[in-house]
Amino acid sequence: MLRRRQIGKAGWGWSLFAGVISLIYFFPVLWIILTAFKTRADTLATPPKLFFTPTLDNFVSVFSRTMVGGQEAIDTGFGLFFFNSIFIAGTSVLLALIIGTLAAYGFSRYPLRGNDTYLFIILTTRMLPPIVVIIPIFLMFRITGLSGTYFGIILLYTAFNLPFSIWMIKSFFDELNREVEDAARMDGSSERRVFFRISLPQVTAGLAATAVFALILTWNEFLFALLLTGTETRTVPVAMGRTIGGEIGVDYGLLGAIVSLFLIPVFVVTFALQNQLLRGVTFGTIRK
Repeated sequence: MLRRRQIGKAGWGWSLFAGVISLIYFFPVLWIILTAFKTRADTLATPPKLFFTPTLDNFVSVFSRTMVGGQEAIDTGFGLFFFNSIFIAGTSVLLALIIGTLAAYGFSRYPLRGNDTYLFIILTTRMLPPIVVIIPIFLMFRITGLSGTYFGIILLYTAFNLPFSIWMIKSFFDELNREVEDAARMDGSSERRVFFRISLPQVTAGLAATAVFALILTWNEFLFALLLTGTETRTVPVAMGRTIGGEIGVDYGLLGAIVSLFLIPVFVVTFALQNQLLRGVTFGTIRK
């Protein structure tokens, strides 16, 4: 009984410690969210205000024109930019998942001679920093007319997400029991049926984990979006620069509102897929 109490106290201690560490890491995000509800005077107050009268003006200004001194200062128009980010990120991640799943299954079940070499070459394309390849990509986009188009930026994001998707999903296929697939083939199932009915349903957790990581990488991407998108295809990370600088300075409240709204889709997707994400990250580490 005494040992159980000691274990219980130790558990509470570790939980409290984990809670404090989590609060420290989350505090910058919390401060951004609080800033979104502050007036311009409150955001510039010294010392910073922790208690204030909240306002929704910043969220209204995100999708309308901000008025400063009776004159129009910033035409935000972030409705289009949010749509662009959701459409471009969602489409590119979906395409990377579809193509990557098929390629990963092929590498896992039908390895070619030099299979490891092919996989290494695929991985090296993801190891290159974007700044290294931005000049040839920029020139290619200019020559082919893809610069400033949805198709061009989606194609580029899909290509950069593919190596990560192939490697990650392949590891999940490698963990599956192939005897079940062989038994289905012996019963007369086609390769297509084995893939869609047996193999694919068992790696849904891996697909969810891959989708979340690929979405985060694409959602936050800045360099390619800065140089390869146009006025009508601009994404939120690039458009945020319009709220910084100028004669009126930085509107921290407006910037906080934009960032707060920008975090919502990632939080929603991660929360919706949390069970599959946890299972996908730990897949193959625990044997039943």
